[in-house]
Amino acid sequence: MARKKITVVGAGNVGASVAAYASAQELGDVVLLDILEGIPQGKGLDMFETTPVLGVDTRVTGENDYDATKDSDLIIITAGIARKPGMSRDDLLATNVKIVGEVAQKASQASPNAIMMVVSNPLDAMVYTAWKKSGFDPRRIVGMAGVLDTARFKSFLSAEIGVSVEDIHAVVLGGHGDTMVPLTRYCFVGGVPVTNFISPERLEEIVQRTRQGGAEIVGLLKTGSAYYAPAASSVLMAKSILFDKKRLLPVAAYLDGEFGEKGIFVGVPAILGSAGVEKVVELELSAEEGAAFANSVEAVKGLVMEVDQLL
Repeated sequence: MARKKITVVGAGNVGASVAAYASAQELGDVVLLDILEGIPQGKGLDMFETTPVLGVDTRVTGENDYDATKDSDLIIITAGIARKPGMSRDDLLATNVKIVGEVAQKASQASPNAIMMVVSNPLDAMVYTAWKKSGFDPRRIVGMAGVLDTARFKSFLSAEIGVSVEDIHAVVLGGHGDTMVPLTRYCFVGGVPVTNFISPERLEEIVQRTRQGGAEIVGLLKTGSAYYAPAASSVLMAKSILFDKKRLLPVAAYLDGEFGEKGIFVGVPAILGSAGVEKVVELELSAEEGAAFANSVEAVKGLVMEVDQLL
């Protein structure tokens, strides 16, 4: 059976890490695309030379031309400028709308039957941009955010409680920003409610740290933003799509009436398979949770209005 073909657009820290992880897990052959000559070629060759060491049969090639991406099964967009200290994800909007819009248009023309995943920030607005510029059915467009936010939440809880990350189950809804909604009521440790282990006050502190997870790393790095965890989260989603695993994951998906919203992409639980977002799974929210989610959706809608003005 022919190997899957994955295009990763953007050979910076996130894109290169996505390509490396995808190759190491034998998800398929990878085309690493960037406008800078030599950078994707050099990184791609370096990654290909790791395959004998890892014992995997995948090819990684670096390219500058979209013709090399033709007939990809999955397009992962990481292109765009990254945050610097003091910047919010939203500060990136105008620049990245232009970049992501152009990428989505060209990549979709080369691979009209692909699934498209967006990683660039501000995430929810960039998924919307990619949808508008690609012309794809919205179910074939998905944003990576909730998996990352949930991973951060689970990491912090694991360290606090002193248990394996494998035993912590959690979900984060809403936009990928300060208004995200970690659902503590749906958080369990080996099936036991997390409130059996952590006081409400300490749990709220961890929720706030999760919301600021990206900014915390930006502040430490000074000259860039997170890339290992975003890349690993992207590859987890890619595996579910390419292998039709139908994982239930928190992702930025198009809402068509679910959760009472329509016409936007926002973080919700969804089943990912070979067709893309195959089902959005609605959750019963308390009044407080519903209000927090509605607030997050409104923040996303504000960004989308700006996108519409820029496109």
